[in-house]
Amino acid sequence: MNAPRKSTLHHPAAGYRRVTEEVTVPDLPVVGALPPELDGSFLRIGPNPLDGADCTRHNVLSGDAMVHGLRIRGGRAEWYRNRWVRTDRATRALGGLPTPGPRHGLSDNCNGNLLRHAGRTYAIGDGGVLPTELSRDLATVARSDFDGTLTGGLSAHPELDPVTGELYAVAFYHELPYIHYLTIGVDGRVRRAEPISTKNTSMMHAFSITDRHAVLYDLPVVFSPEAALSGSRLPYGWDEGHGARIGVLPREGGDADVLWMDVDPCYVFHPLNAYESGRWLVLDVIRHERVFDLDPLRPSESAPSLWRWTVDTVAGTVTEEQLDDHVQEFPRMDDRYKGSRHRYGFCVGMRPEDRGTLAGPMLLRHDLDARRTEEHDFGPGRETGEAVFVPRAADAPEGDGWLLSMVYDHTTDQSELAVLDTADFTGEPVATVPLPVRVPHGFHASWITEY
Repeated sequence: MNAPRKSTLHHPAAGYRRVTEEVTVPDLPVVGALPPELDGSFLRIGPNPLDGADCTRHNVLSGDAMVHGLRIRGGRAEWYRNRWVRTDRATRALGGLPTPGPRHGLSDNCNGNLLRHAGRTYAIGDGGVLPTELSRDLATVARSDFDGTLTGGLSAHPELDPVTGELYAVAFYHELPYIHYLTIGVDGRVRRAEPISTKNTSMMHAFSITDRHAVLYDLPVVFSPEAALSGSRLPYGWDEGHGARIGVLPREGGDADVLWMDVDPCYVFHPLNAYESGRWLVLDVIRHERVFDLDPLRPSESAPSLWRWTVDTVAGTVTEEQLDDHVQEFPRMDDRYKGSRHRYGFCVGMRPEDRGTLAGPMLLRHDLDARRTEEHDFGPGRETGEAVFVPRAADAPEGDGWLLSMVYDHTTDQSELAVLDTADFTGEPVATVPLPVRVPHGFHASWITEY
C-alpha cells in the first residue's frame, strides 16, 4: 500500500510556485466594504518562469515577467487578471506576433517593477532592458525608448518628483564603464542623460532623490562575465574588492559634481526615502550585509533591516545607524512626501529563518519620529508581499489612508487582496477580495489611478 503523498502547501516555498495559465475573473466577491474613495487598479509584477526553469542554475529573481491586476471602483472589485509580458521568450512559448519596438541589452525581460508616467504604464527592469508599455487590461503594447530619447534602458526604481512631475532614474549596462543619470520630463521624453563614472559595472538597482540632490548607491554587486558565460539571466555577483560608497550630486549636476563617500560593505535593493536637513542628507534604506556571494542565485545571505545613513555634505562623511531590528524588505511610504522629510514607512516583516525572500507574515509601520514600530500580523499560514499606500484624500495628513497588499493563504492555496485602514493599522482589514487563484510571491506593487 502506497504511503499518502505529503502536502506541499505548508512548505515555505509554496507561495513561490509559478502559475501556468493566464486567467480573467470578473465581478469578484468582497468581504467587508471597499472604501468608495478607492478608484484605480492594484498591479503587481514579478518572476513567473514560462518553462519551470531550473532554480539550481538560474537566479530566482530572473523568471519571466508576469503582471497581476485588480480593478477597484465604486466599492466593487470589477476584475482580476494576470498576463505574461510578451517578451521574445514569451511570444515564442505562447504564440502570437513579436512585440514591436526597439530592443536593447542581453534580455527584454522587464520583470522588476511597474512605472506610470506621462499617461502610460510600463513594465521595467535592470541591465539595459527597455520599458514595455502595457494597456489598462495588462496586454503588452510595445517596447519603448521614449520616442528615441532613451538609449540604454532604465533600472528598476526611477523616482518621481511629486512637485514637478519629472521622473529621475539611473541606468546601468554591462558594456559601459559608467551609469547614466537620467531626467525624464513630464512629456515622457528624456531631457538629460549624464554619464557618471563607476569603478566597475555595478548593479545600481535603485537610487534616491531629495528636493535638491540625487543619491547614488555604488555597492559591491557587479557584472560577472563568468556567470554570463554559464547562462545566468542575472549575471551579477558580490565583489569584495569593489568597495561600497554613496555618491551625492545636484539634481542638475554631472560626473564632476559627484561627492563620493565610503560606507561599510553592503547592498541596498530598496531605499525608503531621502531628505535634506541643512548640511545633512538623511537616507533611510533597507540594508543587506551581503548578497549573491555564497548563494549566487538568491539574496539569502543576510537579514535585511532598516538603517539610516546621515551624510554630512560639508565634511564628506557618513554616519550609519540601525533603526529597527525586524527582518524586513520592500519599504514603501506616502509618495506625496518623496524627497522631503517623512515620518512613516511601511515594510514587509519577514521571519528570521526566511530572510532574503519576497514575502512575510506581517506588515510593519515605522513611526520614525517616535522611533516606534507596529506590526500587522496576517495570522498563521498567511504571507503578504509589498504594500502600496493610498492617501485618504489629496490633502490628508502623511500616512492617513489605506494600505493594499496581496496575501497568500497556505491553507487554501489561494490569494486575496487585503485593504488596511492606517487609522487602525493593527486591526482587521476593512475589506478583503478573495481570489479563486494563487498569485505567486513577486516583486513590486503599484496603485494606478490615471485610467
